Amino acid sequence: MSPQLETVAWPASYGEHAQPRMGFFTDTSVCIGCKACEVACKEWNQIPMSMQGFTGKSYDNTIDLGADTWRHVAFIEQKAPARVVEKLPTDVTDGASLVDCAARAQAVEGGVQTYQESDGFRWLMASDVCKHCTHAACLDACPTGALFRTEYGTVVVQEDVCNGCGYCVPACPFGVLDQREGDGRVWKCTLCYDRLKDDKEPACAQACPTNSIQFGELSELHERAEHRLARLQQAGQDKAQLYLADGDDGIGGAGAFFLLLDEPEVYGLPPDPVDTRRDLGEIWAAAGAAAVALGIGLAAAVFGGQR
Repeated sequence: MSPQLETVAWPASYGEHAQPRMGFFTDTSVCIGCKACEVACKEWNQIPMSMQGFTGKSYDNTIDLGADTWRHVAFIEQKAPARVVEKLPTDVTDGASLVDCAARAQAVEGGVQTYQESDGFRWLMASDVCKHCTHAACLDACPTGALFRTEYGTVVVQEDVCNGCGYCVPACPFGVLDQREGDGRVWKCTLCYDRLKDDKEPACAQACPTNSIQFGELSELHERAEHRLARLQQAGQDKAQLYLADGDDGIGGAGAFFLLLDEPEVYGLPPDPVDTRRDLGEIWAAAGAAAVALGIGLAAAVFGGQR
């Protein structure tokens, strides 16, 4: 499906000042979990410390996105088939380490298909961020205009306008928006709006050592992602898929989309996110019809009983 680039407010409301829609393509297959993106984001945006401690389920110590965590690298641990050992002759294993065995049999190149796989075990790592949705419910939920669509098609919070009402928090289908403790205002990824205006790459993308986080014009990123997906599927990654790259999904696609190696639920992402405003028209229509029906019923009861 082709991506839906235009939004309600972009590019029409900016006229000649509109810029190409910018975004992130995150290729999780090459993420090494270094968290350089988290550090760069915090340093550039001067975000308070948010280390929450280990969950007991992985080495992740930031756990999820929030007002003080605009980038979050998820760590998911999975048991996986031991591909390398299956390829080795029986006479080279003799209790040696996997690396030594592979070296002896010259089988290293045949055993690992991504940075995240090894003997009997697989790390799934993914740097999550605000999705900068095409249909962003948070924008309509905000009563003060603190949330707005920039000339780059991204969604930004103006902290000096936010009144801390929190209406946008439940409107987000991804649970990205959060109010800062002791502050009350909502904070989230701005896709480094200040850097974009100076023609600079966002801090997280610049810091990523493996190019897992790729920044650029959204139309170009989609083309790049399709080629990468095809290569991974040809290499045997049958579950590899693009997430939020479809303009026909429940949010019209997103400004930050991902290449995943497993189902979205495995990464803690909703499998079918929907713009929370999508059904409002039908809900109000049903409520109106019910009110009319109730009124007719009451009128019939009152006037019918007087006969």
